[in-house]
Amino acid sequence: MGSINAARLTAGRVIKYMCEEEKKRPAAPHSGARELLENLAAAGVEVIFGYPGGAVLTVYDALLESPIRHVLPRHEQSAVHAADGYARVAGRIGVCLATSGPGAANMVTGIANAFMDSVPLLIITGQVSTRLLGTDSFQEVDITGITMPITKHNYLVKRAQDIPRITREAIHIATTGRPGPVLIDLPRDVLEGAVKPEPAAPVELKSYKFFAKGNPGQIKEAAKALRQSKKPVIYAGGGIIISGAGAVLRELTEKTNIPVVTTLNGIGSIPARHPHNLGMVGMHGTTAANLAVHECDLLLAVGVRFDDRVTSGMTERFAPKAQVLHIDVDPAEIGKVLRPRIPIVGDARLVLTDLLPLTEPCAIEPWWRTLRQWQEQYPLCYAPDGRLNPQLVMEALGEIGGGDAYVVTDVGQHQMWAAQFYPVTQPRHFITSAGLGTMGFGLPAAIGAQIARPDSLVCLVTGDGSFQMSVQELATLRQYGLPVKIILMNNGVLGMVRQFQQTFYRERYNEIQLTANPDFIALAAAYGIKGLRVADPAQARPALEEALSVREPVLLDFVISPDEVVLPMIHPGKLINEMLEGGGADA
Repeated sequence: MGSINAARLTAGRVIKYMCEEEKKRPAAPHSGARELLENLAAAGVEVIFGYPGGAVLTVYDALLESPIRHVLPRHEQSAVHAADGYARVAGRIGVCLATSGPGAANMVTGIANAFMDSVPLLIITGQVSTRLLGTDSFQEVDITGITMPITKHNYLVKRAQDIPRITREAIHIATTGRPGPVLIDLPRDVLEGAVKPEPAAPVELKSYKFFAKGNPGQIKEAAKALRQSKKPVIYAGGGIIISGAGAVLRELTEKTNIPVVTTLNGIGSIPARHPHNLGMVGMHGTTAANLAVHECDLLLAVGVRFDDRVTSGMTERFAPKAQVLHIDVDPAEIGKVLRPRIPIVGDARLVLTDLLPLTEPCAIEPWWRTLRQWQEQYPLCYAPDGRLNPQLVMEALGEIGGGDAYVVTDVGQHQMWAAQFYPVTQPRHFITSAGLGTMGFGLPAAIGAQIARPDSLVCLVTGDGSFQMSVQELATLRQYGLPVKIILMNNGVLGMVRQFQQTFYRERYNEIQLTANPDFIALAAAYGIKGLRVADPAQARPALEEALSVREPVLLDFVISPDEVVLPMIHPGKLINEMLEGGGADA
């Protein structure tokens, strides 16, 4: 026993000696890691979401002297989602950091999610030393190769001296044109290497071009087409939000009297209750919005990519009576899915600003009479049946939370109920995973949103399936004292999958029961978070009022029926006017 204790004592002395010797070594004043952080700070970065590991410890050591705040999620994928939520709410770049190998690989889903929704992110990954690259060394993965299809650009840095230039380039690429994620892979020896200070040079990338201003001739053609139209519709997408074009869109619709429909990511581009807003279009859109697009004679598509959730993949029969005008900052989107009659490449805000003075009020009263008739005939509604309806919860949240609340959703039925029934009034106040549809996105994205807006109300709308994919981030909420309100729609099943099996697979249910769900109130308590369970519809409003009255995280476990479904719904392969249970030609 004595020899074992002696060995332990000796080991302790060795570690202490090593630590003392390391302290005597002066830290490199201009290491690659320090230059990285200094350039991020100079670019206005205030927070990094990251998870440490061997390859990035030089960065974490340098963070002790950096003004940049660090937030520690409990998983690297959550770090990306948190940076994503931060970027969408703040309107500026989100930054996340992970170590090499599994740390970097765990970020892939989050990167793909940001890429699909055009979110400006800077992803920083550690890498094994340059001399070990390609040798399958410990915790090595080719993360630049893996992420090439899901990043706007990426870098593998071989020289410490290149870090300042590459950092500035990466931020420029991520935040200009069509935004997106850019990854910088930094080998350990590059982060530790010395950098000779140099004046910051302007970013010049000869091969990187983007178009901000639209072609004046095409804009004049668009104005002429609008004047001649009898049944026009503005189709507003996420590009409106990204470019900050919400105010000019509102001016345009009010001046011209043209109705607006939005995509899922376009929610908030015009207030939900604005009289010209027909609602969301597509698979779970409003009947009035879908019928308007199907019957219109002109479709002004702004910042959209004609996603199959809207078109049902039937692009040759989508808006079949309309001439299409497509405005997008990414020329690759023009004609990719649907060929427009008038294409305009440019930033949505700048193009609409140039278009606005060329327009005039449209005499489309008969069109509006038809639209109002559809709105009255086919409103979004639900049948109170004595049970706790999720739609009721969303309506109550909208009334109590007010127009300043930020609503973040996971993916599933609850996402669609929030999109349909929560009245979003402002851009960047509705945050969701639209293009990739990533379950588990919600909680970490809500963390990022709350950090971006620390004094605002942030509500997460999630389901028991999605929630458990990132439930460990309750620890992050607690650690940083983030007062996110969690609206959990608990139906004990994978709700959207069950709805598809019910509707399209003759109720042949398979692997959708979440029979081993935990007691979510007890689980929240284990993390030191208050929980409230609600099963009675009469208790929904009081519970929401109680949760929203305190500056601390609260989990509200709303017990709903697995039989609740999202309507309207378009059958895959059906036209946009062929809605199930929601009205339309074949309803």
